[in-house]
Amino acid sequence: MSEKSEHKPGHEAEIIEEVDLEQIAKAGGKPPKAKRYRIRIDDKYYVVHQPSMTGAELLKLADKVPPENFILTQKLHGGVIKTIGLNEVVDFTTHGIERFNTLPRQVQEG
Repeated sequence: MSEKSEHKPGHEAEIIEEVDLEQIAKAGGKPPKAKRYRIRIDDKYYVVHQPSMTGAELLKLADKVPPENFILTQKLHGGVIKTIGLNEVVDFTTHGIERFNTLPRQVQEG
C-alpha cells in the first residue's frame, strides 16, 4: 500500500509582492519568496525583480562602474560583514541580509 502525500489547500508557499530585506533581517526573520526585493546599497534603496544577483550586478545597479573598481560588502543581522566577490551570487532569500555597502578599491601603483 503506497502512501500519497495529501494536498491541503491553502498550504502552498504564497509568493508575496515585495519584501524589504533590511526590515525582515532586523526583525530576525527569513525573507520569503517574493515578486520584488527591496535592497539597500549604501544609503539608497533599490527594488529588484529577481531573487538573486551577482556582486557585479549589485555594483552596476548602484552605478558603481566599472564594478572591478569597487568592493561590495554585505551586512548581516548581528553585525557580521561579508565581502562579496564580483561573480558571487547573493540569494535574497538567505536569512539575515540587512544591506550592502560599497568601497572604492584602492589602486596601487607599482
